[in-house]
Amino acid sequence: MSSPTEPARRHRHRLLPLLGAVLMVALTARLGWWQLDRAEQKRQLQAQRTSRSALPPLTASELASAPDAALGQRDRRIHLQGRWIESATVYLDNRTMEGRTGFLVVTPLQLADQDRAVAVLRGWLPRDRLDPARLPPLVPEPGLVTLQGLLVPPPSVLLDLAGGASAATPSGATPERQPSAIRQNLDLPSYARALGRPLYPVMVQQEDAAASAPAPLSTGTALFPALRRQWPRPAARIETHLGYAAQWFGLSLLTAGLYVWFQLVRPRQRRARPAE
Repeated sequence: MSSPTEPARRHRHRLLPLLGAVLMVALTARLGWWQLDRAEQKRQLQAQRTSRSALPPLTASELASAPDAALGQRDRRIHLQGRWIESATVYLDNRTMEGRTGFLVVTPLQLADQDRAVAVLRGWLPRDRLDPARLPPLVPEPGLVTLQGLLVPPPSVLLDLAGGASAATPSGATPERQPSAIRQNLDLPSYARALGRPLYPVMVQQEDAAASAPAPLSTGTALFPALRRQWPRPAARIETHLGYAAQWFGLSLLTAGLYVWFQLVRPRQRRARPAE
């Protein structure tokens, strides 16, 4: 004779797997839908970038000085005239281009007929393998220069174990060796304070076909090449989000299938065997 608590135990034994399966299915399905939402957001962002870059180029007078307004100008093309502030050039370390590690070269451009400057990503240079602190001097470009580029946010922030500053280079440093010019990251407000003049809250990624070649500087094995501007396109990673969504939905279906098999099908098969 079974005790009065036996039906309660059986009910609990069936209820707990059901609740666990429902929670697992709900959680994995929700994560799948979240990944689909992320993929759609990335798709819209990619379409926005494409449409903005197709608009007519901006001029210096149209640059937004407020950070919120500058966000709306990202990915727009721009034509600028000004003078390089060569003494404030900085080199962002550990930046890759086409699989190689080197420096991103950043120089402020004092805009013509303005008291503001804009930080320009001029290009990429490889690191000297024999002397990582040695930097190739860029060919001076005195006078008024004209360039075209793309409005972009500052480069991604990397982990800075050395705790390096984000200020401009002292004007008295030599171009070949100026440790203070090497930076891990660039903070525009700090850069502007060190520069002593206001900077626009956005950067220009220079896209002129001809790069400024540095003066020949022998490392004992090769000469430093010219600035490279094979800028990578921002990765949308839409396919990655779709792949994650498929995994989460697959796990949701697997959980439901395992529950049906072990809690419904198998018990019925066991109960049916004695009758056979």
